[in-house]
Amino acid sequence: MAKISSEELGTNPIGKLLIKQAVPASIGILVMSLNILVDTIFVGQWIGSIAIAAINVVLPVSFFIAALGMSIGIGGSSIISRALGANNTVKALKVFGNQITLTLLLTIVMVTFGLLYVNDIIPAFGGQGAIFEPAKIYYKIVLYGIPVLALSMMGNTVIRAEGKPKFAMYAMLIPSVGNLILDYIFINLLDYGMAGAAWATTGSYFLCLAFIVWFFLSKHSELKLNFSHFGLNKRIVSEISSLGFVTLARQAVVSITYLFMNNILYDLGGETSVTAYAIVGRMLMFALFPVFGVTQGFLPIAGYNYGAQQYDRVKETIYTAIKYAAGLATLVFILLMLFPEAITRLFTSDADVMAQTPSAMRWVFAATPIIAIQLIGAAYFQAVGKATPALLLTLTRQGFFFIPLILILPKFYGEIGVWMSFPIADVLSTIVTAFFLKREVTLKLNTNIG
Repeated sequence: MAKISSEELGTNPIGKLLIKQAVPASIGILVMSLNILVDTIFVGQWIGSIAIAAINVVLPVSFFIAALGMSIGIGGSSIISRALGANNTVKALKVFGNQITLTLLLTIVMVTFGLLYVNDIIPAFGGQGAIFEPAKIYYKIVLYGIPVLALSMMGNTVIRAEGKPKFAMYAMLIPSVGNLILDYIFINLLDYGMAGAAWATTGSYFLCLAFIVWFFLSKHSELKLNFSHFGLNKRIVSEISSLGFVTLARQAVVSITYLFMNNILYDLGGETSVTAYAIVGRMLMFALFPVFGVTQGFLPIAGYNYGAQQYDRVKETIYTAIKYAAGLATLVFILLMLFPEAITRLFTSDADVMAQTPSAMRWVFAATPIIAIQLIGAAYFQAVGKATPALLLTLTRQGFFFIPLILILPKFYGEIGVWMSFPIADVLSTIVTAFFLKREVTLKLNTNIG
């Protein structure tokens, strides 16, 4: 493979560059999402539908802790992209070293806390009734591997910041394939049940980290660390934190959303409704992989060119990314509107779950064609280091609109009110994001061109 330089982010044609960045990111997200999807199918078919609900209860807790790594990764990678664009390799190295130290410290503390209060956390996130015991088994095992997952998520964003999207893709492919193989061994062959599903997931995290460590030690990486880079620097930690808090806040709101959704749906429809939400949630992760891939590909291009003060290329990157993402989102929308029953049947044959899930899926994805504006708009402000608007726009959909809607609408419309909240929140957040993004392009990027 030819050596790819980060300088290409500032010289190659935007359309070609975005495809080059987005396709590997999309493939990586696709395989990771397929991993979660097939994992859920295996669990549903080999253990039972309650097991699907149990994993759905654990995910927001484990992913929130792991998101510490992702938030540190994305926050630091925004700085690294701009530093590389400005030819400041010294700063890029110091930021990377600080990212590793921060990720380890924070995740170990959070995992310790999570294990101490396991019996309180699981019921709080909807792990009630028959869901509690399988959720507890899965939770305790998976949490041991969360620091490894956090380091992997952090490292993956840095690989992208270097302009090495194919290696970032490989870092997602390896654990995804590994998890499926381990699932088959631990669940189907050895009959370890929920413990088997948990150990398969944890084992896949170690595979991912092993590859990422190899990448940074190899000739492919431009970032060669020494021990001096790991010492925390107050200014760098502050800059990483301000930008990374955007991602962490988003994941915190996602976790709070799961908390509300699981409890509201359990009260309205019991385990069946929680299982239906778990299936729809897996499709949210899986079906939108190409849109998320474009967003991931957009970040280093926008950040590098902003750091290099090539504002015309930044503006072109915004418009091209929205165009690509919107087209892909529309295709996803059409497929999900046409085949929700067939999709649900992949996960379970439970008649009650089959009766609820297809309708819920249509509601949840009803506004999918317009979400590209919201995703790219929020990502732009994060890529260029504008933490406050990035934070506010990131929280707009779920924090400002979705959570209030799911607390209000079910009082009038019952369970259907929960599903209606998804497209309403999408429309409202897209309108807000479009306003701020248009103002930014008009007042900042257009003014600085030429």
